[in-house]
Amino acid sequence: MKIYRYLYISLLVVIISIADSVNAQDPHFSQFYANYLYLNPAFAGAVRCPRMTLNYRNQWPALGSAYVTYSASYDQHVDELEGGLGALLINDVQADGAITTTIINGIYTYTLNVNRTLSITGGFQATYIQKKLNWDFIFPDMMHPLYGPIFPTHEDFVPTDKKIGIWDFSTGFIGFTRRYFGGIACHHLTEPQESWRNSSSPVLPRKWTVHFGTEIPLRARRFKRGELSISPNILFQQQQNYQQMDYGIYLNRNSIVGGIWMRHNVFGKLAPHADSFIMLLGFIQSKIKFAYSYDLTISKLKNSTLGAHEVSFSMIFNCRQKRKKFRSISCPSF
Repeated sequence: MKIYRYLYISLLVVIISIADSVNAQDPHFSQFYANYLYLNPAFAGAVRCPRMTLNYRNQWPALGSAYVTYSASYDQHVDELEGGLGALLINDVQADGAITTTIINGIYTYTLNVNRTLSITGGFQATYIQKKLNWDFIFPDMMHPLYGPIFPTHEDFVPTDKKIGIWDFSTGFIGFTRRYFGGIACHHLTEPQESWRNSSSPVLPRKWTVHFGTEIPLRARRFKRGELSISPNILFQQQQNYQQMDYGIYLNRNSIVGGIWMRHNVFGKLAPHADSFIMLLGFIQSKIKFAYSYDLTISKLKNSTLGAHEVSFSMIFNCRQKRKKFRSISCPSF
């Protein structure tokens, strides 16, 4: 356990010491369609009945609890508002609890039916972010040979505040037909400042998200119509100098869903490089969805991180179906 403690201290030191020159980045989910409100706020109310979703991600488990992220969301369509309402709660834990980020989101969406086949949904999201720093580390210069840790440390990266809170806003749009869907989202519109020290003023940079996909039914003698389909998708995200592209395909066979994905990262002016190979297996039964995915790291970090594990669970509750015409977004489940 001591080696993990030293790793966490080193990780925390790096995070804080570079805060003056490098801005923060959001956590990411490989099952981005299973965390739809996090992907794009315009997804709130995409199905008529109330929907609840839970997500869990453990990144780099070889380093212990280095990056663990939890997410819970709820959304539903409201006919009187001609759109939907949603709530999203995220808890991100870094370095075994050294830094904990809690994010609370409220979302409103409005849907416009352009014609018989095309609909557009716009969403607005208000967010409160709270970051806590568990600064209980002991450094060598704090130690007295007889009385233990009685001296203050002389390290210049010690934070002045151990808790910060900021307000944030995001927006997104989705256009969809019966088989095609695509969207764009912009998170952190105002680029709020977040800093552990009074001497620095780093900001949370805007994050741009673009996603597109389609569903293609497959016909085979062994399967009935609608029992077999594929869904190729692509996701691109950019946050300041960091760029990420995920592309892959889902295979749907009745209640079983499989997926294969590749993730490429681009850092600044460096050439694109493959980061992870992602495998997914999901199960859909009536109104319940469950999936597990594993990120197999194929970059230079492959021998030291053990990739990432991710689990998602979603449930749609029963509700009274009204006669008013409603168009749901036919995007993948995971």
